[in-house]
Amino acid sequence: MKRTAYITAILLMGTLTMACSKEEYGDAPRDWDASSTYFASADDKGFNTYYTPAIGRVGDTMPFWDAKAGEYKVLYLQEFENNGTYNFHPIWGVSTKDGASYTSLGEVLPTGASTLEQDAAIGTGCCVYNEADGLYYIYYTGHNGNCTNREVVLRATSPDFKTWTKDLLWALKGDDFGYSSNDFRDPQVFKADDGLWHMVISSNLKFADFKSSDLRTWEHVGSFNMVWDRMCECPDIFKMGDWWYFVYSEGYRASWSRKVKYMMARSFEGLKECFGDPGAHWPQDGHEGVLDSRAFYAGKTASDGTDRYIWGWSPYRTGATIHDKNVNVGASGEPNWSGSMVCHKLIQHADGTLTLGQVPAMAGKYSRPLNVKVVESGSDYTLYNRLENSNHISFTVTASAWDRWGVSFVRGTDSKKYYTLVVNAENENIRKVNFEQEGEEGKGFIEGADGYAFVRPADNIYHVDIFTDNSVVVMYINDVCAFTCRIYGIRRNCWSINGYGNSIQVSDVRVSTY
Repeated sequence: MKRTAYITAILLMGTLTMACSKEEYGDAPRDWDASSTYFASADDKGFNTYYTPAIGRVGDTMPFWDAKAGEYKVLYLQEFENNGTYNFHPIWGVSTKDGASYTSLGEVLPTGASTLEQDAAIGTGCCVYNEADGLYYIYYTGHNGNCTNREVVLRATSPDFKTWTKDLLWALKGDDFGYSSNDFRDPQVFKADDGLWHMVISSNLKFADFKSSDLRTWEHVGSFNMVWDRMCECPDIFKMGDWWYFVYSEGYRASWSRKVKYMMARSFEGLKECFGDPGAHWPQDGHEGVLDSRAFYAGKTASDGTDRYIWGWSPYRTGATIHDKNVNVGASGEPNWSGSMVCHKLIQHADGTLTLGQVPAMAGKYSRPLNVKVVESGSDYTLYNRLENSNHISFTVTASAWDRWGVSFVRGTDSKKYYTLVVNAENENIRKVNFEQEGEEGKGFIEGADGYAFVRPADNIYHVDIFTDNSVVVMYINDVCAFTCRIYGIRRNCWSINGYGNSIQVSDVRVSTY
């Protein structure tokens, strides 16, 4: 890394005057700026940006724009540590106007009361409002291994989004239409080109398509393929500008392909054709429709008519220590189920392709600048002073066609292992973000948090924004790459920008909080 990078960064830092806050330990405050060694911190109890309930975690999200209330409502499957054997995952919810701050709605739709009811457990679905009858509809999955059909599609209605009535006399059963009785889930309702309501449901390697004129009576239209031999979950279909999009989560377990992806076409019928030969119809975006890393799952979208956002969950990690958690993503590399709610803004490019970018309200929320200081520098890295609970880090990297660089967290002057988002040169024109445990005792690349490829910027300039909220980390690069991950121990530890012996230049280093 060039020495000019350090000088530029220090000059810019000199304009920031607010120091990190002090935290009480016993009778005396601790001066965090007086040291730069590793500190064994833990997550704060509150996740104020990447929403996590006070008890339990966020499962699959079901967002929609409530035009009557003028806000987004994001329903989700509530995960508890002590889920019942058969009764689990009631639908809870939050409301938000900007995707950066949330108000809990508590429980919206409970599970069935007994172990014999079809919705003893609830699976993913969707919510829509029907102006014709003035009712909100939740279509959802009823899951119960004690029933003849393990999964069916159910519904509930409400006139005010407060009091919900389950329609106990109605259900869609997969085997009535030639689909699986075990896998028939995740209904998504939307209006298609024909002006009718359509419902797409995930079944065993097929998507089922139903249509309705009134959201009450449904007619089976037919089916279309999933991606090869992979179960695709949580479908979301919408039109944005002149293009139709199909967002889905590829549930190919223990594999790099377990990510949120999309297809695009000029019509809903065109979307169906894309799945007939996925390899021939990947979006021409340089990363086959992948939208984020393996640490963002079950993403679904909602729009207020101007902007469209996508919500999903970033999985928690388990382990006896911070270092265990940061590399343990579950058995055989499979991330755990449920975690914290993460929101991105959809960016539609001129050719119709999609990427994910930062929610505009985030920069306004992280509005208090922090003092940024270099505490140590070497031939290929610069170590900066300690971070707060929630941070917005921004900087610019200028590199060459083959340069590799990264940003590390939980790194002290004495650290033998720490955690890095490495922007790796896969070849001259392709980059990929890898999550690595670095340092002399580090394990290197952590496969379970894998990212995806994106095209190197033509001018070799990377504008980077990173938002952290406790252990949730989201990095954006040039509106072409979003990378979500978990890194425990960020708060009250130092961080670095690394050049790996390359001649990168770093400028405009800034950190803020709220």
